Amino acid sequence: MSNTQANKEADKEFEELVRRELELLGEDPAREGLLRTPARVARALKWMTQGYGSSAEEVVGKGIFKEEHDNMIMVRDIELYSMCEHHMLPFFGKAHVAYIPNGKIVGLSKIPRIVDVYAQRLQVQERLTEQIAEGLCSVLQPAGVGVVVEAYHLCMMMRGVQKQNSKTITSSLRGAFREDPKTRDEFLRLAHNGSN
Repeated sequence: MSNTQANKEADKEFEELVRRELELLGEDPAREGLLRTPARVARALKWMTQGYGSSAEEVVGKGIFKEEHDNMIMVRDIELYSMCEHHMLPFFGKAHVAYIPNGKIVGLSKIPRIVDVYAQRLQVQERLTEQIAEGLCSVLQPAGVGVVVEAYHLCMMMRGVQKQNSKTITSSLRGAFREDPKTRDEFLRLAHNGSN
C-alpha cells in the first residue's frame, strides 16, 4: 500500500470517528451544517499536530552559521498555539527564547520554527518549554539557552475553574542561563520586560 493510499484510509477513518463523536453528542451528522464537519475536523487536527512529523534538526536545516558572537541573542514574543493533551483544548501564548552562541548562530526565523515543531503536538506547557530548550541545544550546542513560555489555557478558561485571566508561565534554563546568576537575571528581565 502506498503512503498516499494509507493517508487516504487514515483520513477516512478519522472522519468516521468524528462523525460518531457528533452522534454521541446528540447531533445529526447528516444535518446540512455538519455534512463536511468530519472532514474539516480531521484536516484541522492533522494540521494542528503536524509537529509529530518534524524535528528541530529538520526545520533548522542549513540555517546554522559560524560566528564568533558571544553575547545573548533573543527572540521575544513568538506566538504559539498548542493543544492540551489532557482535554485536547487549545492553549496559546508567547515564547521568549534566548541563547549564547558557542561558535555558531542560527537564522532568526529558525527559532520560531523550533517552537512550532513542539507546539504542534498534544502537549503540556511544562514539557513544551523543555522541548524548545532541548531542540535549540541539540542543533546549536550553545553556551546556554533560556526559554520562557507564557500561555492561556482554554481548559482553565472554558471549563473547570473558569478563570479567564490566569496565565501560566514556565521556564527552562540551560548552561550559562542556569549557572550564571547575572546571565539568568538579564534573560528573565528581557523576557518579561513589556510582556502583557
